[in-house]
Amino acid sequence: MRIALASDHAGFALKEEIKAWLTGEGHETVDFGAPDETACDLPDHVYPAALAVGRGEAERGVFVDGVGYGSAMIANRVAGVDAAVCQDPFCAGLARSHSDTNVLCIGGKIIGSALAMEVVRTWMATEFLGGEEKYARRVAKGRAIAERHLRPLADL
Repeated sequence: MRIALASDHAGFALKEEIKAWLTGEGHETVDFGAPDETACDLPDHVYPAALAVGRGEAERGVFVDGVGYGSAMIANRVAGVDAAVCQDPFCAGLARSHSDTNVLCIGGKIIGSALAMEVVRTWMATEFLGGEEKYARRVAKGRAIAERHLRPLADL
């Protein structure tokens, strides 16, 4: 699977750890930065990574900043992206199984790397329960809202 990665300076170290694990698991990663721990602006890295997911150039994305919410706010403004902040494996599993998220956002200042890696492992391994009508219906309703209000990527 092709995974877009992004971080700011606060999430750089954890992003690198996640990248190494994903690569070791046989996934292809595309790193949109940050390139190091030098202070930077989160949108400069998350926005292009979110575009890659929204356009289908990456199947999923993992974005790491200090708290996770900045990445999710930016990513969810891009058509075709369904991002969730997850700080524990239980929420990561639900974000995939119930909501079919394609971007995981993590707060590098909120959880340690051992827990973060468990969140990533759970999120990557969990499938969407789309065969169950209630989840498919709920996700479809959310995506219909996005189609009404987000500009299609072809317009960008």
